[in-house]
Amino acid sequence: MNSRRPGRPKANLEIDLYSTPTGARAVENPVRRAILAALRERERTFEEIVALAGRAKSTVSVHLQEMAAAGVIGSRADPEDSRKKIFFVSGDLVASVSPEDRVADALAAYAGAYQAGSGDQNAFYRLAFRTIRVSLMQEGILLDPLLSRAGERIGEELYPAVADPETGAFCANIARFWEEHRLGRIEVAETDPLVLLVYDCFECADLPVTGKPACAFDAGILRALFSRHYGRPAAAVETRCYSMGFDHCRFEIVAEDGRNGA
Repeated sequence: MNSRRPGRPKANLEIDLYSTPTGARAVENPVRRAILAALRERERTFEEIVALAGRAKSTVSVHLQEMAAAGVIGSRADPEDSRKKIFFVSGDLVASVSPEDRVADALAAYAGAYQAGSGDQNAFYRLAFRTIRVSLMQEGILLDPLLSRAGERIGEELYPAVADPETGAFCANIARFWEEHRLGRIEVAETDPLVLLVYDCFECADLPVTGKPACAFDAGILRALFSRHYGRPAAAVETRCYSMGFDHCRFEIVAEDGRNGA
């Protein structure tokens, strides 16, 4: 999967890291990264991949064969034409490395904000979480895909503790859980579509301002919770974030069919 050109500065590389059944695979070729980004959206035919890649069929075929051999993608017969294949991602995107996303934030500011002996049992763990996150961001390493999946797993476990068939009560239970565990303060700002505002967000309140949403972990938790609540896949789209310069995070919750409610 490594296609680095001789003499190409390592610091300029953009890399996507995938987890596959046979191990981790680093993908740095821009054509392959573009193909995989498209396949993460949905399955695609060979013709669709050729069109979006903007390369010759023979070139795209080589890319697909090598990614399949590495376990990053898979294929199946097209039900409408068995002579053709439909391609899909078989590995999980774990992280991305991008020099453009590096931050120059001082880690000392995070350690300095911690008050030993303050009695806040969660303070040290928040410090550790944020310090690790910023340390990775300093290197241009983004763990959003992994954080999102981790959040989904926690959301699945958390659901029974906050479940309620009525959406208003369900949101109130989530807000109560967030406050009790000092994860932040949740308010329902709108109901159609459902919009949640999170203040003092534990995940991002102290992160550097990057202009991009940073709450992949929270988004994963909310996605799992509302998918269970609605009985169908739901999205938790973050449109505002402390890391975007706002004083709160904003999540829009929409079920797969675009409607709120069960």
